[in-house]
This record gives sequence, C-alpha cells and structure tokens, in this order.
Amino acid sequence: MIKSTLQLPIDAIQASVEIALAKRNVIIQSDTGTGKSTRLPVWASKLGRVLVIEPRRVACTSLTGFVAESIGAKIGEQVGYAIKFDYRFSDDTQIVFATPGVVLRWFSEDKLSKFDVVMIDEFHERRAETDLLAALLNKLNKHRLIITSATLDSDKLSQYFHAEMLKADAKSYGVTVSYHASDSQVMPSGKHIESRLKPVVERALERGGDLLVFLPGKKEINLCRSALSGLGADVIPLHASVSDLDRKHALNQSDNQRIVLATNVAETSLTIPGIVTVIDTGMERRTHQRNGRTALALHTISKASAKQRAGRAGRIAAGYCERLYGQHAPLEAFTPPELEREDLIETMLAAACSGFTLDQLVFLSPLPDKSLLSARTRLIAMGAIDNNGVVTEHGKLLYPLPIDSLFAHLISGMTSRPNKEAMCDLAAILQTPVTVWKRRPGEMALENYKAWNTHACDVVTSIAVLRGEQSEDIDVDLLARDEARRLSASLREAMVLPQWDAASRFQRENFLRNVIDIAPELAFVRREKRQQAFGNGDSEVVLSRDSDFPAEPQAALVFDQFHLAGRGAKQTTSYATCMAPLPFLWLTHADLGELEIAEQIEKAGKVFDVVQRVYAGRIIEQCEREAEGASLLLAIAKQILDGELMNGVGEHLSHQITYWNLFQTLVAEKPQPAVDVLVWLEQTLSDLGVETVDDMDLIDPSDIQFDGIPSWEFDDFVRTYPLQVTLAELKLDVEYSRSKRMVVVHYVKGNRKDGPKRWELPSWNGWRVKYKKASRIVDVK
Repeated sequence: MIKSTLQLPIDAIQASVEIALAKRNVIIQSDTGTGKSTRLPVWASKLGRVLVIEPRRVACTSLTGFVAESIGAKIGEQVGYAIKFDYRFSDDTQIVFATPGVVLRWFSEDKLSKFDVVMIDEFHERRAETDLLAALLNKLNKHRLIITSATLDSDKLSQYFHAEMLKADAKSYGVTVSYHASDSQVMPSGKHIESRLKPVVERALERGGDLLVFLPGKKEINLCRSALSGLGADVIPLHASVSDLDRKHALNQSDNQRIVLATNVAETSLTIPGIVTVIDTGMERRTHQRNGRTALALHTISKASAKQRAGRAGRIAAGYCERLYGQHAPLEAFTPPELEREDLIETMLAAACSGFTLDQLVFLSPLPDKSLLSARTRLIAMGAIDNNGVVTEHGKLLYPLPIDSLFAHLISGMTSRPNKEAMCDLAAILQTPVTVWKRRPGEMALENYKAWNTHACDVVTSIAVLRGEQSEDIDVDLLARDEARRLSASLREAMVLPQWDAASRFQRENFLRNVIDIAPELAFVRREKRQQAFGNGDSEVVLSRDSDFPAEPQAALVFDQFHLAGRGAKQTTSYATCMAPLPFLWLTHADLGELEIAEQIEKAGKVFDVVQRVYAGRIIEQCEREAEGASLLLAIAKQILDGELMNGVGEHLSHQITYWNLFQTLVAEKPQPAVDVLVWLEQTLSDLGVETVDDMDLIDPSDIQFDGIPSWEFDDFVRTYPLQVTLAELKLDVEYSRSKRMVVVHYVKGNRKDGPKRWELPSWNGWRVKYKKASRIVDVK
C-alpha cells in the first residue's frame, strides 16, 4: 500500500504500534484528531485482513473515503465499508469499515473467520453492540485486537483485553475555555438553547474560522438553524440522518465561514476541518433505565465528553471552547455504558445467535440483574430462546432481520402473505429513526384526513405512506421514506415476498386480528376515568399530543411508544406514537382478559352467573350463563347459609364452625387451621354428588353435619366463651386475645348510658376485661 505524505500526530508511534501488534493486542489511547482511525487500519493490514468497527454510519463511510484517498485507492477495492442497506467491498478488500450491528451478524455467521485483525474504534463510547463484540472476541480469542479509546481507565482496559497500552498525543495549538453562566455551579440546560446560543455564536464569528456547535438532537439543530440563518455564515446540520450533501459540506472546508450544528456524531471519529471555535451546550439526548423501562431524555454530558468536545478546536490554530454552563458544574465523570441503561433483549438474542449465553461472557462492566431477567422472560415468551438461554430456530429466523426483535417476531408470525407484507412495511416505517410522515395542521386537513382514513388508524396511514398511496393531507419526509423503503425491501427479500411496489392489498381487520394473536401485549384499553391513558395490565401509555386517535374507541393496538423521564424519582411517561383503534369484541374473540363472576341471580328456579371479562381493569364483555360446576355449588352453598334452602341448616352450621374456630384459638392444645364455612359447605356438597339444584331434594339435613366441638363440650364452651352478650338495654360483641388474656366487649346497640358491670358478664376467670364504645376503651371493674 502507498503511504500518505500527510503527517499526523499518531505517525510518531508507528514503529511501537507495529512491534506491539505483532505480539499481542494493542490499546491506543489518544485524544481526537490524532489520526488513529485512519492510520491504524493501514498499519494493521500488514498482519492480514482488517475489520474496523465504527459506532456510526457517517463515520464508516467518511473514514473509508479518507483512508482510500490517503493510500491512492478507490473505495470498494483495497478499502471498503458495510453499513445498513449499503456496502462497498469484496472478499479481496483488505480494510473494511463496518458498523457494530453488521459485524455482530457476521460474527453469528462465521465468527469473523475472514478477518485477521479487528479494530474497535472509539471504545470509550461504550455502545451496547461494541461491548458485546468485545466480550465475544475476548471469548473467541482468535483475532488480533486493536482498541482505541480516548478517556477510559487504561489499566482496567489493558487487563480486560490482555493488551499493551500505547499513547499518542494530539498536536494542539491550545484551547481557551470560557463559560457562559450566571454562576460557576450552573448545570447545562436544554431550555431556550437557541436564544442563549445566538449571542455566543455572533461573538465567535468575529474572531474568524469555522464554528462547531454541539446540540442534543435533530430538534434542537433545526431550532438553532433557523435562529442563526441570518448571520452571514453557512449553517450546516450534522446528525445521523443528514443528506449526503450536508455531510460533505460539514466534513470539507469551503470559502465561506461555516457553523456546523452537530450531535455527538462529531464528538468522536470524525474530524471536521477548519474548526476554530467549539460551542458546547453541555447537553445530549440518550437513553437510560427508569422504573423498568428504557427512557429517552435530555441529559447533561459527562466531564469526559466535555473534554472530547473541547478537543475538536485548536487543531489548525489557537482554539476556543465556549461552554453554556458553569465552570464548576457537577458533571458526572463518565457517561454510563449503554448496557447499564437500556434493555438487553437485542443483546441477549445476538449473543445466543453467536453461540453464547450472556452469563458465559465477561463484560467490562457487570450487567444489571433486573434487565437480564426481563430480557430472558421476553425472549422465552417469544420463543426466541429456550429455558437454557439457547437460541431456537425461531430466534435464528428473527435475528438476521435488521429490526427490533418484536417486529421480527410479528413479521414471522403473520399467517398470510398480505399480512407479512403489511408488517414489513409498517416495521420499516417505525424503525426508521426520523419521523416519516405527519398530518398537516388545521381543522380542514383533519376532516379530510378522517374522510380518507375513517378509523384514524396510524397503521393504515403508515403503510399507505410507504407505498405512496397516502392522502394529500399527509406531509412526507422523502429522505426518511426512501430509507424506510430500503428497509422494507430488505425485509421483504429476507421473507421471500414481492417488493413494496407490487404489494398485496392491505386488509386492516384481518391484519390487526393477526397481530393480537401473535403479540397480545400490544392490546391496550382506555382508563375509565382518564381517557387519555391506556393500559394493558403491565404498563400504561398516554396519547401523544399530535395523535389523531378518535375519542370513542376504548381499545387500541399500540405498535410504538417512547418513554420520557418525568420529574419524580421513578416517574416515567410512555407516549403511544402508532395506534390502531379496535373494538372490545376483537379482544374477546382473542380470549384476552380474565373471566370473573360478578354476581349470581335466580330466574325461574335456576341460578345464573353474571360473567364479566376483565382486561387491564376494564370490563370488555358481560353476559349471563346458567351456573354449573363449582359456580353452581357456590350458589347453592350461599342459599343454604342465607336460609333460602334447607331452613335452619345454614344458621346451625355457621354457629358450629364459628365456635370451632374460636375453640382452636382459645383452648385447643394443638390448634388446627381455621375453617371457612362457605368453602367447607361447597366441598361437602361436592362430596355428596350435588350437580344440579334438583339434586338437593335428595339431600337430608343430617348429611350436612360439621364434626367440630364434641356435643358434650359444646354448650359449656359457648357459655364460657360467648361471642355475643345481651344485657338489659345493651347488646355486646365479644373479642378474645389469648396471648394477652384479655377480653374486649364491643358496644353494638342499646340505650344504657353506662357500660356493663363486671358481675353482669360471664366469669372469664383470669381474663382482663375492657369495654369499647366508638373510640373510647375503659376497663370493666
């Protein structure tokens, strides 16, 4: 390969890297801009074929271009890349840049047997997929590893990868850091970013050079782009879903002064030329585990990230970093790894498809037990892994599909080709990171939309948008739709289905009923008192503000939701973003919910159960049916106890069993468990062979006898320990406490002003006696 004539800071340690790499794994620790992402793969290629794992797609494609240019090669020949839906390399390509998701699938297929050296770039970001790949590669121990990291504990990394640590210092002209806050302790904030940012940008433009502004996400980038549009500089967005034109504009200098508005994509991997000033808002949008859910929210960055961001300035001349927070803001030291703040479903399935359970792998940080249990439960329920954590044939089918396991499970479970096609298209829309469509604002647009989509069903609209059949009142992001169509094409190809432009006719009811059968947990019902909220028995979602979900339907399938952290320590609000209205009847037909007998009624001498089907706290069906079996026995037992059948038997039985239970409590040497009179009577009727009301004509009261306190002891016991006492103008209930040797007589009714006298009551020798009326308790003397 041809060596580049451009000198980079990392070139100073080339010999040390090559010597170390020939013997063992190597960790390169350096700041941004040293050239590690472009030089190390070229040096490592002397040992064989090199695979470079880059955390972001934009970094993959850009670095491929830089390396290819530096060695005088064309992209796809000596140097290539592989990202979602796009690849340019062959079996002869010596250096391949790829995203972690792609590499994990390659690992599951052949354990990366076609590569000799694997480089994990920007490992300090601690992405879930790169942490898993690191654990898998360590376990396999068949590749030479290169790990690059800017900020992590070097000793811990060296031990984990059994690697030699080398450092490369980036050349810097110095960075002057300034803070823009009312107090040195002020934390970064996402409020009014555009208004706070503009004056800082205006002053920075005066000193010359290009500006790099770090913002939390696309929403804030769009707001700030509008606010900064009249300042005479090119304002360029840089995030995961920007167009190729914007990406090239951001990564290449121009004659005009530039303001690059970027997410964390510019924090590592990519070096943006010409940057003199970095403006750091101190905010990022990231996921975290909260109350058992993966919530997406604005977070303050870590000190390590702040250092990374500042390091983007000072490469070509004296640099500046303007921070929109206080100098002593209490930032955390490092950003927590993704595996500690997201669910582990995809990670567990990926490991299983690679031949390992997660407990067979060693991770740099321990995995949360709660997340492990939740992932295991979900995957077993899907049939993706067995009880030992081993991947099933169904799991192997789900994993290669480049979407979340839930959507893969839905696609594979569809019972007809039209439904499989529809699920591919819907999944493609929902798995595209950018919002693909929105209804136009205004009442007229809403009326037209509902006339076109009579159910106001998001599923109908999403599938129509992908297929180009949407209403005129729907605004479509064409770039996002193109990405969704590429994903749909990939899914359809994997499932051997025709492409979206030759799709089968979509049948809404058949499709949604099929979904309920496969994933009943997606069925939600409205809360009776809070109609904006829906529950499924395990979780709750709230209609998002821009939802057009109708007011009347009381049930829905919720295909997508996002979780936002609230103000409380455990509060997390889940918003439903793709909903399909449906009637309770469909849930009933799918046998969802639990059947409960609300009451029993008698009609024409027969007993009927009033049966309710309850799902997530809502009654979704109610009917009457003739009681039979255990339900009938319960009704007969209640009638006996109420005196409606076998007059006097129920009262006598209740009397016997009540005093039996008291006997066990007060005097029995070996107390037996208390007896429930209704349960005992039901069991007795069953033992007697009662199956219908008519069978009671064959039962004699003598057949229903409780073998309790012997008859020769019963009367004495009742006299000694009565449960009710009637005195002149006073009726009392009696309560006994054996452990305290205390009796409490409770006022029930009567006109007597004073309480009972001790001589009026049973002897209760050795017991202390108290009288209670309302909240007043006094000793009885």
